[in-house]
Amino acid sequence: MALTLRTLTLDDLPVFQRLVDASFLGDTPDDGAERYRDLFEPDRSHGVFEGDELIGGGGVQTREITVPGNGPHPVAAVTSVGVKPGHRRRGVLTRVMRAQLHGLHDEGREAVAALWASEAAIYGRFGYGLAAEFTRLSVPKNAAFRRGVAIGDAPVREVSRDDAMPHMRAVYEALRPDRTGWLSRADQFWGHQFADEERDRGGLSAYRYVKHPEGYAVYRVKQDWQERGPRGELHVREIAARTPEAYAALYRYLLDVDLIGELKFFTAADDPITLLLDDPRLALRSRSDALWVRLADVDRALAQRRYGSDVDLVLEVSDDFCPWNAGRVRLTARGGEASVRRVDEAPDVELDVASLGAAYLGGTRLATLARAQRVREVTPGAVAALSHAFLGEHEPHCPEVF
Repeated sequence: MALTLRTLTLDDLPVFQRLVDASFLGDTPDDGAERYRDLFEPDRSHGVFEGDELIGGGGVQTREITVPGNGPHPVAAVTSVGVKPGHRRRGVLTRVMRAQLHGLHDEGREAVAALWASEAAIYGRFGYGLAAEFTRLSVPKNAAFRRGVAIGDAPVREVSRDDAMPHMRAVYEALRPDRTGWLSRADQFWGHQFADEERDRGGLSAYRYVKHPEGYAVYRVKQDWQERGPRGELHVREIAARTPEAYAALYRYLLDVDLIGELKFFTAADDPITLLLDDPRLALRSRSDALWVRLADVDRALAQRRYGSDVDLVLEVSDDFCPWNAGRVRLTARGGEASVRRVDEAPDVELDVASLGAAYLGGTRLATLARAQRVREVTPGAVAALSHAFLGEHEPHCPEVF
């Protein structure tokens, strides 16, 4: 039977939610559709049907992402992508990806799309590049800070959710314009990020909220009572602070919580905690892929961000999936600001659109991609110059899965 694709409607949400849950081998609770209603944008969601049966689909959240040096810009936050078991490897996902990316181009919407990948091998073929990683961090309780670390004397207190939320929103919004990779959060996204029903907890406690005048932390606890004493785990959901002193104070508070043996955190790749510790080796770290970025419109996307050094180079971009991006562009950056124009001149660098997406947030070096045979240098020194220009002030980080 032939496959068809169409934009979804609000009436499709229950069956769409069942599809998404099934594709991730999960179950849909009775209120599953209602729970995600405020996150569902039907006019930005596509479904692939075989007859009347929905067998695949994906959606977009309308959000902003902070880009290097130039604050928040619109991003198509791709989410809820799934194919029903038994219908895979039939081109269903390709249809969804094409509808999303070609739709962004045809409608002149977001120049950049981003997603978290369930499997890292999937999205490269659609032009997504690995743009940000996260660190799995584990630090033992009471780990000492090095001499000279200031934590100040401002109070750090646990408060109720109702007391914490307005403060958290204010801190987050104050920080977001300068934190590459952070997303905008409307009311529904705050609710989803800190959903706290029993099914959200994974065997851990309810959220605990920690308030500092210049920051906040949110965590759960996994109790573990052993013969030699309690060895509970403190699982951090989020830490944010306006000052380095406040950041250190919040970490100090969490590391000293009683009955805990280990602090665990999925955090930024350049989280400064290791440099705060007297013994950095106490912080066990492993890195994994986080945010994947796709330039839906190369010309507009490259002009939206700022650059760390001046550069004037011709890039030959390949993009089979979105052919309007393919060709030669001259990227000229002066004083951080860039202009992009189409040219017929000989290229200095050859690369595919996934490599541009990987480098876009300033975390993945184009020089590293060249060593991995993803970028080809034509003019000697061009890759080094381009790689330096793309670097950000800090590692990009997306503190939420969407």
